[in-house]
Amino acid sequence: MNHKEFLSQLAPEDKQALTQKSNWAGLKHLAAYVSLQAILICAILAKSPFWPLLMLPLGILHVFLFTLQHECTHATPFKHPRLNNIVGHICGLVIVQPFLWFRYFHLVHHKHTNIPGRDPELEGQQKPQTWLEFAHHLSTVSYWAAKIDTLWTNAKGQDFASYVPSSARPSLKREARLMIAVYTAVLLLAIMFDATWLLWIWIVPIVIGFPFLRLYLLAEHGRCPQVVNMFDNTRTVFTTRLTRFLAWNMPYHTEHHVYPSVPFHNLPQLHTVMQAHLQNTSHGYGQFTKDYVTHLTDTKGRPTP
Repeated sequence: MNHKEFLSQLAPEDKQALTQKSNWAGLKHLAAYVSLQAILICAILAKSPFWPLLMLPLGILHVFLFTLQHECTHATPFKHPRLNNIVGHICGLVIVQPFLWFRYFHLVHHKHTNIPGRDPELEGQQKPQTWLEFAHHLSTVSYWAAKIDTLWTNAKGQDFASYVPSSARPSLKREARLMIAVYTAVLLLAIMFDATWLLWIWIVPIVIGFPFLRLYLLAEHGRCPQVVNMFDNTRTVFTTRLTRFLAWNMPYHTEHHVYPSVPFHNLPQLHTVMQAHLQNTSHGYGQFTKDYVTHLTDTKGRPTP
């Protein structure tokens, strides 16, 4: 059975229940998430014992706002559309990823998931196959280069990606320029008032946190067949409750790709009716990573011992 056949067999009442959005569910999750960030930020600013070590968990919380922004592109975390947009833009400022641009990028990824030449996630950054490529992937150098290039290109209003419709380009131009203005203002204020604390609660944490997000994202489609069927080209990872909380239930990633209209809080229910059809799964991100690196090669394409 492919994903289209699965969806066609779902009863209308089940589809309605699964796609029901909730401001309460989204705000409750967001409040818990932000509370954890606030606790760590306060501990760092107070320079509590071993406070530098707290930058890592804070950074992981910061960078996993990517998964919330990702959900906001689908307008599913909250019932109110404006709330999805506001939260999506705030997440974008934290992780340097324009929200409006990412919406167009991501929706094309859903339309052509894991198909070379059509999925923008594969453009210029194929999944690592050698140890050198894997190290480069985790270094996040290419990630930051791509984000800065996207921000600058959008701000200039030229050379937009083909998946951005002409009608949306002025909005993306304004968004990028506003983000650059915000970052410039923050930098100037930080210099004027010697706000080095921003390094410890934002800049350093996201830099050290992003390799963990890169590992997480690699599991979504890495080493999956490059075919149209969502049951084949996407992976679900069975993981801990904490990780599911951190990633807004996106470890249920096959479920999300098969039925993107289902909000994060209903993905466990979708999983129960879909699990018999899952083709690619891993029991934890540690297991996925172990399996992935086992097949890495050296720079000459030879398997490593």
